[in-house]
Amino acid sequence: MRRLALALLLIAAPAQARDSLGIWSDWGAFRDPGVPRCYAIAMAYESSGRVNQTQPYLSIGIWPKRGVRGEVHVRLSRRPAANAPVTMAVGSERFALMAGAGNAWAQDKRMDAAIIAAMRSSGEIAISGRAADGRAFRDLYHLDGASSAMDAAALGCAQN
Repeated sequence: MRRLALALLLIAAPAQARDSLGIWSDWGAFRDPGVPRCYAIAMAYESSGRVNQTQPYLSIGIWPKRGVRGEVHVRLSRRPAANAPVTMAVGSERFALMAGAGNAWAQDKRMDAAIIAAMRSSGEIAISGRAADGRAFRDLYHLDGASSAMDAAALGCAQN
């Protein structure tokens, strides 16, 4: 079921030149050689705030020519309220993300690294906040396969 959901996300995404590096449980790894960039990605398995909004996903990106490695990006299920905090819980760790226009990111490279380290030893991520309409949202992700997908993405862009 999880693999089917990930496959549907990838089919629904705009057609782009990308190479599949593999699928591990809820996570997939891909390479866009023309950019170049590589990323590990998963769809939320549950989203309490998703009502005619976007499909939430979490990705860890690598952009070799920009010197970016391990950038955490979250597509939220709802557009967050202005100045409302968006929080990522990974196991016992909590991270205050920067958010805007339906997306959220780690605040800096150090937070990216801390999130990725926590992901490698945890089973689930919860992203929560308050939407622009005042309702709370919570997007949940399994981390089964995340480490393998992140490693595959890193290897996929190692030569660039």
